[in-house]
Amino acid sequence: MSDPIDLAAFPRDFAWGTATSAYQIEGAVAEDGRGPSIWDTFSHTPGKVDNGDHGDVACDHYHRWPEDIALMRSLGTDTYRMSVAWPRIVPDGDGPVNAAGLDFYDRLVDGLLDAGITPSVTLYHWDLPQALQDRGGWTARETAEHLAAYASVVAGRLGDRVTRWATLNEPLCSGWIGHLEGRMAPGLTDLTAAVRASYHLLLAHGLATGAVRAAAPGAQVGLVTNHSTVEPASTAPEDLAAAVRMDGHTNRWWLDPVYGRGFPADMRELYGVELPERPGDLDTIAAPLDWHGLNYYFPATVTDDPEGPVPHAREVRLPGVPRTGMDWQIDAGGIEALLMRLTDDYGVRKLYVTENGSAFPDTVGPDGTVDDPERTRYLEQHLAACARAIRKGAPLAGYYAWSLLDNFEWAYGYDKRFGLVHVDYATQTRTIKSSGHRYAGIIRAHRHATTG
Repeated sequence: MSDPIDLAAFPRDFAWGTATSAYQIEGAVAEDGRGPSIWDTFSHTPGKVDNGDHGDVACDHYHRWPEDIALMRSLGTDTYRMSVAWPRIVPDGDGPVNAAGLDFYDRLVDGLLDAGITPSVTLYHWDLPQALQDRGGWTARETAEHLAAYASVVAGRLGDRVTRWATLNEPLCSGWIGHLEGRMAPGLTDLTAAVRASYHLLLAHGLATGAVRAAAPGAQVGLVTNHSTVEPASTAPEDLAAAVRMDGHTNRWWLDPVYGRGFPADMRELYGVELPERPGDLDTIAAPLDWHGLNYYFPATVTDDPEGPVPHAREVRLPGVPRTGMDWQIDAGGIEALLMRLTDDYGVRKLYVTENGSAFPDTVGPDGTVDDPERTRYLEQHLAACARAIRKGAPLAGYYAWSLLDNFEWAYGYDKRFGLVHVDYATQTRTIKSSGHRYAGIIRAHRHATTG
């Protein structure tokens, strides 16, 4: 049963959107001068991605973007969160700029604006040029500097039309899952590399923030981070301490430096890795932001795991709790709690939910429709929680459903479907699911309620 959505809580100018990322939907990985990324390499490495899937074609958005903009219009969304593929713009990570890559995003941005849809551009959504990885990737300080240079190029070209910019998407995934757990590109399992990468990712964010503002005066710059609420599995002191460590690993490590608190001392001690600090870095990382983006999918309940990997805390399954097709626990209260934490503990003055969604198995019915009641319920529950947070004072300005389209779901390949729109990968046929129609109805109802 879903909670009713308090539509009157959402501001009149609330932004209703959908989100995607370049590698997950674009395809065309070798067209018009695009260079290879770490995800091209990772996905073509046997055993790394379910079913041997890769993003070579994905949703073919590179060629079908007008159709996808038409889908956005039919949903009634007024904003679209997209990412720019670094290897399309600067194929080697630094050096010559690829004009054809910039031209593609020029056309896409103009198409969105012509349709009355505001683009929100993320500069880095995990697709590091492979050439930079070959020189150390995120373990090397120069990669942060190259990201800033690339950001300057993109903002210089699109900044006359794009005002909402995100530097990075989910640096936790790039840093921890890509370098510590090995489940994402570049596929490393090295604590020292992971800590160094985490530092350089946040440094890159700070450098890119300045670069975008210099290239596009009036730009509204933010950072997109993913978080989970963390609860101990019991009241045992060991589990309570494990929850503190997991919160530091998942949340505080990525927020404290950005909001001027430096890297958490307890986590620095736990990792035991010297940070590659230079004078002035912490000020750069803590550059004031215009907004903060929260990606939320699931909470974490943890128990002490002293023999396990850092942070020596293991997630446990709670009996009787609903879960998505990703086997992620469903708890809409988590998004409310995190919005309030960002508001009350970190003083964020403008928030967006930049990703929120769920994967479930979908079936195309005999009549060609896709009925997905579980995804619809997830959407309703989380929007109801967002409304509660707004009533409590969270400065939430918009919500981006993940995702517009079923797409390449990283190491899970194409089996896990998050889209409001179903994609038949064999034919590239798009079909709006019941959840998409429900989202469109919520948007219409909010506009009616606030404009009469």
